[in-house]
This record gives sequence, C-alpha cells and structure tokens, in this order.
Amino acid sequence: MERRRSFPDVLAGGIFILLGGAFVVGSLGYELGTPLRMGPGAFPLLVGMLVAALGLAIVIKGLIAGEAIVFGRIPWRAVGVITLALVFFGFTVRGLGFVPASAVTALLTTLASSRVRLLTAVAVSAGLTVAGTLIFVVGLQLRLPLWGPWLGF
Repeated sequence: MERRRSFPDVLAGGIFILLGGAFVVGSLGYELGTPLRMGPGAFPLLVGMLVAALGLAIVIKGLIAGEAIVFGRIPWRAVGVITLALVFFGFTVRGLGFVPASAVTALLTTLASSRVRLLTAVAVSAGLTVAGTLIFVVGLQLRLPLWGPWLGF
C-alpha cells in the first residue's frame, strides 16, 4: 500500500499551527481570569489553541492520506485588490469613519472578481456596510466614528 503525502495540506496545517501558536503566546501577556470571570487573554488563548489543534489535524491528514492536488492559475488581480482593500480599511477607518471605509472596502473586495457586475457590487457593498455597522457599532458597541473627521462631520 502506497502512502501519499500532500504538501499543500502539510503547509497549510503548519501555517495554522504557527498562527495558533502566535495567538497563544500573545494571549499570555494578558490576564486569563477564571472560568466564571474570563479575562482579556482567555478568548485569544482558546482560539489559538483550537487553531493550532486544527493545524495539527491537517498536518497529520496530509502526512497519512494526502491527495495529489494540482494548483491552477493564481488569481493575482483578486489577491492584489483584496490586500489593497484591507490596507485601505486599516489606514482610513478612523479618518473617514466606519461607514465610508466599510463601503469602499466591501466594494473593492466585491470587484476583485471579474465576474461581478457593478450594480451587484454596489448592492453587496451596501448590504455589508449596513450589516457591519449593525453588528460592530450598534451590537458590539465598538467606539468607531460612523463618519470621520476627514469628511467634515
């Protein structure tokens, strides 16, 4: 019986282990608290441990029962536009405000696909902006300005 190893699975699992480990190490700088009164470090610790465990399972699967996977063409346009959109949001959310920064970010990420029409992209952007505002600003009460000082509000 021939065992096949899946390099993409092993690589992806290794990345998950590194990211989960980074969260675990970063969370140790915060107070963990108790099970009934969790501190700010408890959630990142738990998530980091889960991500690392998932990565370990993916590595084991890749070493034991891998599949031969052929990668297709890399969509560089989508990679570039999505990266640009995330950087844009990070640099402009305080200056433009949450609503405009979210709208532009959602529009850019939607337009990363060459198959999406402009009207669909605008509708998706509007929906994601409303949903993001309701979840993060209203529901979770994050202290982000809806409209920023760069717009004169």
